[in-house]
Amino acid sequence: MKALVLLVAMLVACGSSLPNYDYSKEPDPRNRELVLGVGDVVGINVWEQKELNTEATIRPDGTITMPLVGDLKAAGETPSALKEKIKTQLANFVKLTAGNEVTIAVRAWKSYRFTIEGEVSKAGVFSSDQYVTVAEAIAMAGGISRFARRDEIRLLRRDAKGTTRQIPLDYDSLASGTRSDMNIYVLPGDLIYVP
Repeated sequence: MKALVLLVAMLVACGSSLPNYDYSKEPDPRNRELVLGVGDVVGINVWEQKELNTEATIRPDGTITMPLVGDLKAAGETPSALKEKIKTQLANFVKLTAGNEVTIAVRAWKSYRFTIEGEVSKAGVFSSDQYVTVAEAIAMAGGISRFARRDEIRLLRRDAKGTTRQIPLDYDSLASGTRSDMNIYVLPGDLIYVP
């Protein structure tokens, strides 16, 4: 009997353990203003100045072109920040009054892209028109393969300084919902690796 208890204790000790990571520190992008990126399409409307209204796609160099103003950096800006930039530039050419409000509308959000690699049915670069969680992203890739190491999945995320962090994930905890804190939102540029 002692041998059986010892064997069970050894098996439990050798089994995979859930990652020890504080997932609550990861950002929830739904609570922040959208950050524009390459490929996004914005509609710019200047009240009472129809000739300045335009729709622009953010080019690979991160800029858009607007009548009178010319090229403006838009990638990495929020719509609010871009609006203020445009107002500042337009003030050099047009007298803006309270009635000349500038509005920015995101017409197409194409910069939300992330990568899934490894033991999934369909690896590649994925996009969505809304933020997705890790579980939803893996589902978009057709799920994990039978050869996947389910408890060694990693989400690689680059911060503003360019440093890459590895966030450990356990597929069974995600799929069962037992660790809902682990089902964080995927940010643009994230890479999910399933070994």
